[in-house]
Amino acid sequence: MKRVGEWLEITIPKDWANATVFSILSNKLGASKALIQRWNQSAAIKKNQNKADVNHKLEQNDRLYLHLFKKEEYGVLPDNVSIDILYEDDHLIIVNKPAGMDTHPNEPNQKGTLANAIAFYYQLNGWQIRVRHIHRLDRDTSGAIIFAKHDLAQTILDQDLQVKKIKRTYLAIVKGKLPKTNGSIDNPIGRDRHHATRRRVSPNGQKAITHYKVETFNPKTNLSLLSVQLETGRTHQIRVHLSSMNHPIIGDTLYGGSKDLIKRQALHAKKITLSHPLTHEKIEVEASIPADILSIIQSKQSSF
Repeated sequence: MKRVGEWLEITIPKDWANATVFSILSNKLGASKALIQRWNQSAAIKKNQNKADVNHKLEQNDRLYLHLFKKEEYGVLPDNVSIDILYEDDHLIIVNKPAGMDTHPNEPNQKGTLANAIAFYYQLNGWQIRVRHIHRLDRDTSGAIIFAKHDLAQTILDQDLQVKKIKRTYLAIVKGKLPKTNGSIDNPIGRDRHHATRRRVSPNGQKAITHYKVETFNPKTNLSLLSVQLETGRTHQIRVHLSSMNHPIIGDTLYGGSKDLIKRQALHAKKITLSHPLTHEKIEVEASIPADILSIIQSKQSSF
């Protein structure tokens, strides 16, 4: 497959022959039924340069075209803020979000978020692409975030996230020595009725599973450096789960952490591993550890 202007061109191989357009879009590419219907209604599907219906059959060496790279509204206001790009192609972009920045606006016309910075980057390159985040990070959590560049990539990546095909690894510094060097926390998380933004472990909450590995423990400072992976993606999940074990992330005052060494939660989305939504090639990126967390790891006083 290749990009031809605003269209994605797919040459039908022998093992896809005699299937309908709908079957190929759904079973081979992973497009949702709703997305296929939307494409069909907007004449966004062509067969050998002619408008195609989803019930048309395709033969070997036919060319199927999808109008993926059309001009769109950004969805947010572009804002001149630089971004740290970890990976990019025609289908997705992965960037390293700094701490102290929201992933996306929470109110109309808001600026200063990562989504606004992405929109400005698109604008700077002369692209009119809707900003589509696949997942989020808390304002004061740094690290890697995926954005899709068109609706097919968004649909596939959303599905991959839901079925846990996207692997996210975090780095966290917590208070105390954990009882095991490896472990899982399987406790549902719900809202805290007494605090507008806080979450808590609750039997009536949503299922939440967090896996952790202790990389090192420093008895002098009573701090542990953890690698953490999410099996689910609840709001504040890592922060709530570690706090519920009496090992809050340092700097995370909302969940019992101390601000003696760092002014925000020492939590960083260090690595993302995923399958490319169209080529299925393995993508693995690492976001450099920010200075405030790195200084704690490397300092003589609290060296791990």
